[in-house]
Amino acid sequence: MQAFRTHTGLVAPLDLANVDTDQIIPKQFLKRIERTGFGQFAFYDWRFNQDGSPNAEFVLNQPKYKQASILVTAKNFGCGSSREHAPWALADYGFKAIIAPTFADIFYNNSLKNGLLLVQLAEPEVNRLIVRANESEGYKLTVDLEKKQVHDDQGFSASFEIDDFRRRCLLEGLDDIGLTLRFADRISEYEKQRFGQGPSYGTIRA
Repeated sequence: MQAFRTHTGLVAPLDLANVDTDQIIPKQFLKRIERTGFGQFAFYDWRFNQDGSPNAEFVLNQPKYKQASILVTAKNFGCGSSREHAPWALADYGFKAIIAPTFADIFYNNSLKNGLLLVQLAEPEVNRLIVRANESEGYKLTVDLEKKQVHDDQGFSASFEIDDFRRRCLLEGLDDIGLTLRFADRISEYEKQRFGQGPSYGTIRA
């Protein structure tokens, strides 16, 4: 996965609490086996009317949020089922970071494992960002994972916490496979000791 250090991007406000994973990526689109291609279906039931036409009222269909790469939303984002497709869809849509007061635990862990940074800020701070994104044209934020800070050019600045291990994985662009491959030499050495010439599937290569 791509490393995340600092990102500055356009902000889209989604002032809704308890957005569940079935709204993020509806179940009828879970048939793909790849991790890519889900972005076109993100928030599908909200982005489109029943006849398939775009819902002009939904925030992501409004022209000033078309290129948004940071989503600011309300508490308990990502609740519901544990589908990993939800962070896949958000990342494939173009989001690099999601900011909210709280996230559902499984969604939080799935997102970080897939390179999507989730930032928890105090609810008053999130509300301030939502107001600014609603009132300002082209409102942007900078999310700095190295300094664990979020700031804009209007004087807003806030710090956030993140587990040191997950932070390092994001900074270095390491998913679970990448972490495992860091120990490829040791795994191969174990295979040689345990299986002689190695198992039939061969040795791991970084």
